[in-house]
Amino acid sequence: MTTLATLKPGDRAKISSIGTRGALRRRLMDMGVLVGEEIRVEKVAPLGDPIDVKLKSYHLSLRKGEAEEIGVEVLK
Repeated sequence: MTTLATLKPGDRAKISSIGTRGALRRRLMDMGVLVGEEIRVEKVAPLGDPIDVKLKSYHLSLRKGEAEEIGVEVLK
């Protein structure tokens, strides 16, 4: 499965799963990270952490560990 952490800037994807449980899952869902939503990688820091994404009409900054929990289907 492809995760959000493996995408490069400019890549678009559809969220297919959120692999974590508990507080992190709740926090991601509260921020709008939901299965079926389209997400676009805007910027990745030089060491890969954090990852800036655009979701709906707002921008989020996610840690690499958080992005590894989000399964995606790459859109062309």
